[in-house]
Amino acid sequence: MKLSIVATLYQSATYIPEFYHRTSVAARNLAGDDYEIILVNDGSPDNSLDLAVELTETDSHIMVVDLSRNFGHHKAMMTGLAHSTGERVLLIDSDLEEEPECLTDFAQQMQSQCCDVVYGVQEQRKGNWLERLSGRWFYRLFNFLTGFALPENIVTARLMSRRYVNALLLHKESEIFIAGLWHITGFQQQPHLVKKHSTSQTTYTFSKKISLLVNSVTSFSNVPLVGIFYIGVIISIFTAIYILYLITDWVFFAKPLSGWTSVMASIWLIGGMVISFIGVVGIYLSKIFSETKQRPYTIVRQIYAKQRQ
Repeated sequence: MKLSIVATLYQSATYIPEFYHRTSVAARNLAGDDYEIILVNDGSPDNSLDLAVELTETDSHIMVVDLSRNFGHHKAMMTGLAHSTGERVLLIDSDLEEEPECLTDFAQQMQSQCCDVVYGVQEQRKGNWLERLSGRWFYRLFNFLTGFALPENIVTARLMSRRYVNALLLHKESEIFIAGLWHITGFQQQPHLVKKHSTSQTTYTFSKKISLLVNSVTSFSNVPLVGIFYIGVIISIFTAIYILYLITDWVFFAKPLSGWTSVMASIWLIGGMVISFIGVVGIYLSKIFSETKQRPYTIVRQIYAKQRQ
């Protein structure tokens, strides 16, 4: 198989017919008749699955992987990649915010630069000022806390070689932050400027971005744990200095100690910090607990595909 195209479905019913047509044209222009389009239904609440299954009845290039429930965008993408067989694999969203025709430009750049990955980067993030600001700070905080250098404004669309996809699938963790996996898998990766359209409202709300940031940082870095240690050392040093001050004041000046407010404030401050530190440790322990159970990150209910002649 020369080419595999992988896309996920979630509330995608309005986009499926056009996505199918444009993606099929782009695939035939690049790979002739030797291609496949894998659509992963991530528990979509609309009739996306029905429309996708109808395509398999008339086109043997289409495969639909129906998950047993909604597992999340990143896990659904990894499942689609696991079912791909092409020498080159295009990963793209089905909502047409990224143009399927980018496949041609990606393939040309991959051939000219002899790289394993060509990934899309948007010149400016779409959405309102809050979406753009939160997206910018998400990657900056992630890079700061992990020491990585993830490119900002990356999109889902990327063309990958078979050996890169095989290496990517070696990662077996249950909690997936796919942008981090893309980065740590390595190989030669080159950016390509793309235009991302606003065809739908983003499902990544501010609260989801915060949750994703916590999950991604704790999955790829131990900086929060190390930070707790250093904060504890600093507090201990200041406490020791303050104790010396109190002893000196009592021995040489014999003044009655005052400062009930400062004492209570210190107790509340230290108590809050201790609770938050325990929470950080708890997050890491929960990840260890989740990973040791070795549960699959997705469960496939059924695969729909027409036998090719």
